[in-house]
Amino acid sequence: MMFDLLLKGGRVIDPSQNIDGKFDIAFSMGKVAALLPEISKYSAKITHDVSGHIVCPGLIDMHSHVYWGGTSCGVDAEPIARRSGTTTFVDAGSAGAGNFVGFREHVIKRSAPRILSFINIAFPGIFAFSKTVMVGEASDVRLIEPRDCLRVAEENPDYIVGVKARIGARAGGAMGTGPLYTAIEVADELDIPVMAHLDTPPPSRKEVLDAMRPGDVLTHCFRAFPNSPVRRDNSVRKEIIEAHERGIVFDIGHGAGGFAFHTAKAMLAEGIFPDVISSDVHALCVDGPAHDVLAVMSKFIALGMPLTEVIKATTINPAKTIKRPELGSLAVGGIGDAAILQMVNEPYQHLDCIGATLNTDSRLECKGTIIAGQLWSSHLSK
Repeated sequence: MMFDLLLKGGRVIDPSQNIDGKFDIAFSMGKVAALLPEISKYSAKITHDVSGHIVCPGLIDMHSHVYWGGTSCGVDAEPIARRSGTTTFVDAGSAGAGNFVGFREHVIKRSAPRILSFINIAFPGIFAFSKTVMVGEASDVRLIEPRDCLRVAEENPDYIVGVKARIGARAGGAMGTGPLYTAIEVADELDIPVMAHLDTPPPSRKEVLDAMRPGDVLTHCFRAFPNSPVRRDNSVRKEIIEAHERGIVFDIGHGAGGFAFHTAKAMLAEGIFPDVISSDVHALCVDGPAHDVLAVMSKFIALGMPLTEVIKATTINPAKTIKRPELGSLAVGGIGDAAILQMVNEPYQHLDCIGATLNTDSRLECKGTIIAGQLWSSHLSK
């Protein structure tokens, strides 16, 4: 058969198949058509030599805000996808029941990269999030409406993969864990996960973790004080260890305030890796410090996390968390989404959310984004 696209000579890393080695990979009719040590360059309509590059499943950014034009925090997914190799964005609660249809019709359906969503338990979603206006949507009990949230989620199973609750003094005011328990009520009906944002107390991390079920997602899991998972002496708190052991998914959710190097170093030193690495990219952090999921991946490589584990945390792990196992894999016959990456060796300084820096001598760059078997965006040498 004649393949549509062939990538030759790359280092293929696919944790879903325990693959890490030199392979050729071919795509046809939107699917992965072949993955072999050698495929003839004459067997494809388009062939690219990707020697010296990494080929992995299309990256999944499980925490993003891409309701562009519909919410003040939203950013345009497509330019971010082109520079980062992200083929699936999971929006983390930008839209609620009151405006999800607009998100679906005006953004999701028109986007080349796939967009899925955690629906916000608050009816209007994140409606006031900017440098000048900040009103937590979970701070008013009148906006927490489980029946409408359930109805919209039932009507949109192709797009909605979970329920988002933003709690803490900033996002939830005096509501405490109330919005989280309501989100779990909805999620229980649909057998989908809840993603819990926790900023400053109240509530405490322990109250939140005690409410969560195995498979639910704690985002901003490597945040700085307050509600940090580590103590001042860098020891990991007991409730954090116990939550991870019973199946709570730890998601980075970098954003503008959800990640600190000193917390990450302490967690990694205890052998606690993030299950999912995500950007929480939005209007206030798209130009830094988060940028995109590839930039956050580079930070974890600089922190010493193995490359294969970093790719696992941005491919098959988020796919499993949102119960979309067809994503995050280069298995033959599967969806033809892939990222072509390169480790660039040059001095670089990373920045976290509290102004700390981390110097490194290498970082990842995206050289190509493949969506549905087509080279949708390319920075490969001619």
